[in-house]
Amino acid sequence: MRGGTQQNRDLDAVLALHRKANDSAASAHNIEAIRLLRKALRLIDAEARPDPAWVAARIRVLISLALATSEVGSTAKGFRGLRRAQAHLEQLPEGRSKQELQAVISGQRALLLFRVGRPAESLALFDAIIPTLERLQSEDGLLLARTMTNRAQIHAEMGDVDAAARDFDRAIELAAEHGLARIEGKARHGLGDLAQLAGDIPGALHHYEEAARILESVAPGWLARVRLDQARALLVAGLAREAARHLDEALPDLRRNRVIQDLAEAKVARAAAALLEGDYDLARHLAVLARRRFLRRGNKPWAEVAALARLRADATEVLESAATPPARLPSNLLRVADRLAGLGLRDETAAARLLAVRLLVRRGAFDAAAEQLAKVPKPRRTSPVDHKMLLRLCRAELAVATGRPRSALAQARAGLTELGWARDRMGGLDLLCGTAVHGQELGALAVGHVLARARGQQGARRLLAWQERTRAQVYRYEPLPAIDDPVLARYLTEMRHVQRTVQQHRLTGKPVAALESRYAWLQREASRLGWYTSRWGRPRPVCSPEEVAQRLGGRTLVSLVGHADSLAAVVVRDGRFNLVRLGSLSEVVETARQLHADLHALAPDQLPTALSAAVSASARRRAALLDERLIRPLSGLIGDTELVIVPTGSLHALPWPALPSLRGRPLSVAPSATVWVAAARAGRPEPVVLVGGPGVPGAVGEVRQLRTVYPSARLVDGEAATSETVLSALEGSGVAHLVAHGAHEPGNALFSRLDLIDGPLFAHEAARLSNPPQRVVLAACELAMSHIRPGEEALGFAGALLASGSRTVVGAVARVGDSAAAQAMTDLHRSLAAGLSPAVALAQATAVDPLRRPFLCLGAG
Repeated sequence: MRGGTQQNRDLDAVLALHRKANDSAASAHNIEAIRLLRKALRLIDAEARPDPAWVAARIRVLISLALATSEVGSTAKGFRGLRRAQAHLEQLPEGRSKQELQAVISGQRALLLFRVGRPAESLALFDAIIPTLERLQSEDGLLLARTMTNRAQIHAEMGDVDAAARDFDRAIELAAEHGLARIEGKARHGLGDLAQLAGDIPGALHHYEEAARILESVAPGWLARVRLDQARALLVAGLAREAARHLDEALPDLRRNRVIQDLAEAKVARAAAALLEGDYDLARHLAVLARRRFLRRGNKPWAEVAALARLRADATEVLESAATPPARLPSNLLRVADRLAGLGLRDETAAARLLAVRLLVRRGAFDAAAEQLAKVPKPRRTSPVDHKMLLRLCRAELAVATGRPRSALAQARAGLTELGWARDRMGGLDLLCGTAVHGQELGALAVGHVLARARGQQGARRLLAWQERTRAQVYRYEPLPAIDDPVLARYLTEMRHVQRTVQQHRLTGKPVAALESRYAWLQREASRLGWYTSRWGRPRPVCSPEEVAQRLGGRTLVSLVGHADSLAAVVVRDGRFNLVRLGSLSEVVETARQLHADLHALAPDQLPTALSAAVSASARRRAALLDERLIRPLSGLIGDTELVIVPTGSLHALPWPALPSLRGRPLSVAPSATVWVAAARAGRPEPVVLVGGPGVPGAVGEVRQLRTVYPSARLVDGEAATSETVLSALEGSGVAHLVAHGAHEPGNALFSRLDLIDGPLFAHEAARLSNPPQRVVLAACELAMSHIRPGEEALGFAGALLASGSRTVVGAVARVGDSAAAQAMTDLHRSLAAGLSPAVALAQATAVDPLRRPFLCLGAG
């Protein structure tokens, strides 16, 4: 028989393996944890001693093994493992150790109950054991802190946000007192979940980033779970692409660590992102895979959630088409709704029933739709905004179908107001912009309904009012001063350096893949910080049609509205409102796309004569066709007045001055009438800044030539044209002329850029100037281009400047030759310096050759 010293060493080895296993499990490395725990059990079995210390060690190992096994396999195995531990507990004498181990077993059982969708039973167990843990609180505080964190999650699941917050705060206090970084990270993760429940998406993203920062070093395996919840928050904000990227980063880690529950939940979230992006096949595939995993784990509630995700893809695809839904689809949704209701999943039940209502309305089963709609409970404070919008949409669609138009519009108005409240709580420009996706169908229903019935002045006025409620809402926000964030500034500085290095390497033939990967990572991290480091702005009210008419003066507003495949225009002139129906939207969009391609081809300065003639003829034909469809039907209403044009969809990029009827006519293009009214206030013409970036042929000469027009202008060119110097010069300027290469970033407007001597100047930086330039002229590239997002949110470099407070941005919507750009800019600035308005000055400058000078005056003219 071995001596006591050897036995102690063996016990120490067991305890060391247990600690290592717990560390692995805490980092979501459950396979490694299981290996270590089984090794510890073999050591215990070899000793086979009834000594209380060895019994306690066996119990602790069995508890940890049960939890780790449940994560990678089924929860049934986890429950069996806990019963084994409970049986061994009877061998211990009464005392502190037995009480503590009993609390641990109960706590782990509570956790498993929560994981299989039995939160009420789980909460009751936690409530029973926490007083014991408070009384027995160990020196390191770990067990109590961990249990408080677990109970907080149950409170959050059951909608008791206040109780959850108290538990998380208590866990953070204990973590700070005892140096428990892992617990602090997980508690801050939980606070992010609470903020998300309360609709505070910027706050949630902030907590998640804090949690990720802490857990990265102490529990890196947990980061995938944080990314999963970040993705859920981004889906609430309508940022499907960003959510998909977070999930695509998390899924391999979850798969590698075999965290089955979280892996399946991530697939459900990824299916939701695919659904928002219109990829119905991917959404179905992921939902089916997730459901199988949940069923294998015995998690019936989540299996039903995954079944709903699968049916949601089917329903959305049918509703997007003109097809009549098959009868089985609403029936299947209602069966899932009943099962979800039996499991107490209120929001999911409502979503399933509401999707069925939409399908029943489409099928003409109005009585059945009304019956099911009556069963949908009112949303709670914590209900997601997309669920609230779906309820409003169902009520509105049923009201339209049953001949109650006033009720339909009342639902649309109330829903858009609720969406506005959610948007007002958002942080950065991306979050503000993305939220529009949840009200897209509701807004389209209202606009389409009003458009179909609009008659006379009152109908046109009403249509304009609804357009203003539904389009380009992100521009309504008056920018707030940016909060300096040193981390964000560091990321932007490194992005500038990396982009500059990429350009240099390309010139010398060096590889750039690693640098481009680093740039993409930096952009993602900077975007994450931008979501919550400072709010974009405070909301301003939508302008009424009467306010718009009053501010127009002698100008005429043409506000285009597209619905389904019909295009119309509301014309406002001299206080009168008129509606003109213009025909097929798709035909106009396709012709505009072809014209755009012609202008691209026509841009080079040294184009062969024959090719130039052929492309010019093609462009003129297409411009004439667009003129015939868009402008000539309005000629009797617009006369020869200056125009303010509010486009729709892809017509934001239309080179309007190229249309024959508009050649030489002053016009400005704005995302909405409300934006134009805000921008039309009086501005300052001085001081003037002239910026010349590197690598643009003739750029320095062109900029210096403008000194003859503006003798007192500040000139920033050559080696002086760094991002810091240019930003300093732009601050408080009246007119800023920027000639530099650049790039439009369709995925994220704030990272569209101008290339300067030390690398790019990002719209992110220019848009957060405390006193932005009043008038900006972008003399090169296509930086007036916009990426059209749901809600007709047209954003790009120029759009970011307008959103940040610049009154007017002049830029090209197609490629421009160097010679044509230089001549147009010289003509423009001579007219501006002579006191002409931007719209009049640009009309004169482009009239010479509108096909090769595709510049627009954006904002106020």
